[in-house]
Amino acid sequence: MTEAVPVLTIDGPSGSGKGTIARRVAQALGWHLLDSGALYRLVGLAAARRGKSAVAPSEIAAIARGIAIQFLMDEAGNERILLDGEDVSRELRTEECGRLASAVAVMPEVRDALQGVQLGFRRFPGLVADGRDMGTHVFPYAQLKVYLTASAGERAKRRHKQLKGKGIGVSLAALSRDIEDRDRRDSERSVAPLRPAADARLLDSSKLTIDEVTRTVLEWARDTYAAKQF
Repeated sequence: MTEAVPVLTIDGPSGSGKGTIARRVAQALGWHLLDSGALYRLVGLAAARRGKSAVAPSEIAAIARGIAIQFLMDEAGNERILLDGEDVSRELRTEECGRLASAVAVMPEVRDALQGVQLGFRRFPGLVADGRDMGTHVFPYAQLKVYLTASAGERAKRRHKQLKGKGIGVSLAALSRDIEDRDRRDSERSVAPLRPAADARLLDSSKLTIDEVTRTVLEWARDTYAAKQF
């Protein structure tokens, strides 16, 4: 009966704010959340820890199928992500982990290995799926698809502020270069490239606050799912 479960996808490039918006929207709707980017970061991190970063894609895919992943929330409402029982939430958000994720995400074998994991998140009362190919590849039948973007400069500033707040030092110039490189890799990859779905609603958040973006997506959701939920 998963076909009856409503799905809202939020795709977009690195630093567009899709993760923050997806969490807020999922919380407001009372729906489940899928952070697909975290899955690729987990696979990249697991491979690096095993010294397997540069091995054949089939071996990386085997790692993806074999790791134990848990998405939890602590008492304060903060997300906790466990890899083989270890809390790696902080490590996953580093730029190095982002680069590892980008490297494994281009491998068709890895994407196939994680496909079933992602589909398993579709449960009642609904799912908000955040990523780069949620609306085009994983959930092409989603009733509402949002493509969230912002200028590269604005995304670099946001990421810099976020990392600085977590005590992680990195230069703004380095972040800008990394975002541009990741945009290029993600949009040029042969499998599930980063692009808006044909029926996605585009939302440029460059000059919008988090609250404004959240309200817009929730309004779209209420319009889309009125007959089912609201």
